[in-house]
Parts: sequence; structure tokens; C-alpha cells
Amino acid sequence: MHRYLRTLARFWSASLAAEMEYPANFVLELLAEVGNLAGSLFVLSLLYGPGQNLGGWSWDAALVVLGFYTLLEGLTSTLFQPNLSTIVTHVQNGTLDFVLLKPIDSQFWLSVRTFSPWGLPGMAMGAGLILVAALRAGAVLGPGTIAAAAVLLLASAAILYSLWFVIAATSIWFVKVWNATEVLRSTLVAGRYPVSVYPAGLRAFFTFVLPVAFLTTVPAEAVLGRASGSWMVASVVLAAACLVISRAIWRYALRFYTSASS
Repeated sequence: MHRYLRTLARFWSASLAAEMEYPANFVLELLAEVGNLAGSLFVLSLLYGPGQNLGGWSWDAALVVLGFYTLLEGLTSTLFQPNLSTIVTHVQNGTLDFVLLKPIDSQFWLSVRTFSPWGLPGMAMGAGLILVAALRAGAVLGPGTIAAAAVLLLASAAILYSLWFVIAATSIWFVKVWNATEVLRSTLVAGRYPVSVYPAGLRAFFTFVLPVAFLTTVPAEAVLGRASGSWMVASVVLAAACLVISRAIWRYALRFYTSASS
């Protein structure tokens, strides 16, 4: 574990040094995140009238959901997309050979090799929106609530990572899967809003097929102090299952990988 943590620190320090050669990117990314958040707030405001609830969610409560979506979107820009999108490139160019030959776990290397700081503004704005909206909604942010929200946020990140990684891993069979990742990202936009605002059929789909509800709605309910214990446990169990499945799929996919020299 110590060796992996030391390797991770070197990975990220090297990535930061390379990225900070272009400090103007930080300003551009900040403006882009502000624009995205403003657009999301505008669309959400169209669904609400004065004093109106939507699917049992008040305006401030719905903003907590949007905050979790914004935070996870920033995490995607910081870690998931910069790393997992390169799996396709490694397979196409044959450079996955060099990754597999390194004395370190290949999934670990491919998942955390790059750290992009340009998603940090989105993560900060998402966390800020969660805090402000939760307090406006009357949530009591005690130690238990914060701990539960933190655990569920980690579970959401694990689920989201697993979805990205599984799609990227299929590039060993299909090579070009970039369109699939774009479809995934577009579908996950549904997580901007509480899952209860959708019709029954979509609610079932976003809960049991594509677990969007566990990414944003369940953590938001925990922050607001109204999450049931069964949903919280289900979120953690689902996260663990997704990680195990992503690991199994990667190991299975490597059996079909033909190196650049073969």
C-alpha cells in the first residue's frame, strides 16, 4: 500500500507540473463551470413555480441534488475522463503493452496516472452549492449526517468510476468506444434532478438499470436527513459490487488483448 501511495503522489505531482504550464486553462475552466452551473440552474428554475414542490422536492432540496451532480462532474473531469479515455488510445496504438509490463497493477496505473486540476473548480462549486442549499432547506449538518453523506459520496464516485472503466475496458474488443462514453455522460445528465421528478418507467430505469439515483439523489437525501437506512446500505453494496465487476471485466478483457508485437 505504501508503494502505491508513493507512486500515486509522483503521478499527480508530475501531472500538476505539466498542467500548470498553462495557467490560463484554469480561468477558462472556471468560466466554463460557472456557465454550466448557470445553465443547470436556469433549466431547473423552469420546473419550479413560486412555493412549488416537484416530486416532493423543494427548490433548495433540489439544489442539493444539483450540487452532488456538479461535484461528480468535476471529479469526472479531474480523474475519470483524463485517465480512462486514454485506454482506447493505448489499445489502438499498442502502448498498452508497456502498461502491462510495468511492475504495478495495470488497472491502478490506467485509472490514476493523470490528475487534471481543471475539474477542481466544479468540485468546489458543487460542494459549496450542497452546503448552502442544505442549510437553506433546513438540514441539520451534524457529525452523523456529514459522515453518512461522505460515505455515500464515495459510493457514488465508485459507481461512476466503474461505469466509465467498464465502457473503456470494452475497447479491447471494439476499439472505438468513445461514442459510448459520450452516451453515458449524456445519460448521466439526468442526475442533475431528483429521480422522483421522472415518470415511473424512467425512475425504475435510473434506479435499477443505470443507477443514476444512487449517484446524486440518495446522497442528497442523506444530507437532508431523510434517507432510509435500506437505500444507504444498498448504495454502499452497489458500489462494492460495481468495483468487483469492473475488476473482473478488466481481467477477463486482458485475456483477449493481443499485443502490438503479436
